[in-house]
Amino acid sequence: MNNEQSLHDPNTPAQKLAQGNWQNHQSEFRGHTGPHTFKLGLDVDIKQITVVTQCDHAPLKPAQSFTPATLCEWVRTQTAAGHTVWTVYEACGFGYTLHHQLVAAGARSLVITPVRLDTERRRKNDRLDARQLCIRLSRYVEGHHSELPLIRVPSVPEQQRREIGRQRKFWNTEVRRLENHGRALRLEHEFQTLPAGWAGPRKWKGLSPQLSEFVRAQLEPVVALIRQAKEQLARLTGELEARVAQETLPKGLGALTMALADAEVCDWHRFKDRKAPGSYTGCCPSEHSSGGEQRTGSIDRHGNKHLRTLLVEAVWRLLRWQTQWHAYRKLVVRLKAGQALKKKTVVALARQLAVDLWRVRTGRCSWAQLGLFAK
Repeated sequence: MNNEQSLHDPNTPAQKLAQGNWQNHQSEFRGHTGPHTFKLGLDVDIKQITVVTQCDHAPLKPAQSFTPATLCEWVRTQTAAGHTVWTVYEACGFGYTLHHQLVAAGARSLVITPVRLDTERRRKNDRLDARQLCIRLSRYVEGHHSELPLIRVPSVPEQQRREIGRQRKFWNTEVRRLENHGRALRLEHEFQTLPAGWAGPRKWKGLSPQLSEFVRAQLEPVVALIRQAKEQLARLTGELEARVAQETLPKGLGALTMALADAEVCDWHRFKDRKAPGSYTGCCPSEHSSGGEQRTGSIDRHGNKHLRTLLVEAVWRLLRWQTQWHAYRKLVVRLKAGQALKKKTVVALARQLAVDLWRVRTGRCSWAQLGLFAK
């Protein structure tokens, strides 16, 4: 049965929920006129979507299975009838396609970070997760906004713009993996390694006659793959650097770094104050305090790991080239206190760098005012 046929089949989950459960809701709310509010907790899987629904303040209904098409059709039917539909699901490896489909169908869709939904039980399955999401959504709709750790869903152009940088990282990792594979192969069969960049045309031309016939035959396909990966890597790098080619950037913050940072953040104006970009990096210290005792620990990592890595690498360069940076001058004593403290200080400077980038990108100050100067 295709999706179009399932939408009109009275035995499908969508029609059962839209007809059977809706009739139950009508009987429960007799005497109440006007539109109703549906709250749906979704546990998303590649094969199905497990849904637990609640109408207004009625008891939660048993979990049911949907496909994306039948779920969106049910949402479209209810919103067309004047009802409000809220949905929530955890961000996962399926992207934001379902979110955009639900919004297009008329739902008020929310996406949250993956969390441990039930801290008391030792049982976990799709039905229980969907139920807990529905309960938290009900509280959120009533005004308890701390119930759901919402994330900002990027637009399709923002998501595609960000993906270029992540694809570049994939190809860079692939080049290293293939080069290390070649070194391991020669070590095993000839007890010798390969130099850096061994797959390049010039180095491979001089290296190839030194290899045994067996090793050379195994490495030739690897060489072709490395060169193809490097071509893709160079193309993506050029595309990223072209985005900020017209800007004058400080020494240590190159075009590639700034393009990747802009793509990961999507929109610097999304942050309302200086604390928000610092928290987004995940470089804030964890805390376990009570009463008059305050304890802080390692960074919480509750942020964008790609941006965090990018900023830490940039700070190490700024420590060499930008000694007039205001953050460097403030913490210069800690940077000279020892290697262990220096590493912790670099992480703190990465958080400060995120705040400085936010200030510059939103027009609050210039590079020179921060003590960052061009080449």
